[in-house]
Amino acid sequence: ARIKTLLTRGVSYAKARATAWEKLLPSDLLCSPNNILGLEYAKAILSLRANIEILPIERKGSGYSSAELCQNYSSATAIRQAVKEGKNVGNQLPDFVNNDLVQGTENKLEILEKYALLSTPSEKIAQVCDCGEGLENSLKRVAGTAQPLVETLTSTRYTASRIRRIALQNLLRIEEGQIRESLRENLYLRVLAVKSTRNDLLSVLGKANAPLLIRAHDENQLNETQKKAFGTDLFAEKIYSLLSETEPKKEIFII
Repeated sequence: ARIKTLLTRGVSYAKARATAWEKLLPSDLLCSPNNILGLEYAKAILSLRANIEILPIERKGSGYSSAELCQNYSSATAIRQAVKEGKNVGNQLPDFVNNDLVQGTENKLEILEKYALLSTPSEKIAQVCDCGEGLENSLKRVAGTAQPLVETLTSTRYTASRIRRIALQNLLRIEEGQIRESLRENLYLRVLAVKSTRNDLLSVLGKANAPLLIRAHDENQLNETQKKAFGTDLFAEKIYSLLSETEPKKEIFII
């Protein structure tokens, strides 16, 4: 009841929930994104009565959404912003990550997302998960302007993460129906790479209750739902290759 009251006053759901519980729980439990995520994991484990032991690990360094680089353990938000601004983040990341960073993809992605919104009928955008309440019309309106999509539409009602998810799902043609259908299916295990000395892992993965994709054409064993999800995977890779100006990987399996 307290949450509903706060929502009617225009308070965001996350803040309303934290405020409603603040007298019953530790003050910061529902304020930190990592804590909220951990709590949702705990709720799922209890709901499923899963035999999983919860092992909390304290986050070190800057906060989840901190925008400032720090000496050690900067947030992903701060690192992405620094990359966007052309700053050197070599001391913040392992070499194998730093060497693969591609600058300038974020602005290009928004252009593609805006194009997809403009070229998609409103009723189709409304079928994207988390879209509704006329939000599809606001997305199309902003897409036809020079205004930044996420910053313009973020509000107490619509979080930045929600706007990003909707825009990207629309670009990748992922509708809510496909998500619901995929959740009811054991999709597949896709091996991207494996060391030649650990081929034994493949036999373990092969015992899983899902198709194992190792080499090209293994997708022929997939059913219609699985093929649709796999096609979305490949389409997303092609979009990334287009943005990063790199060639998509030819083979699924690399030794």
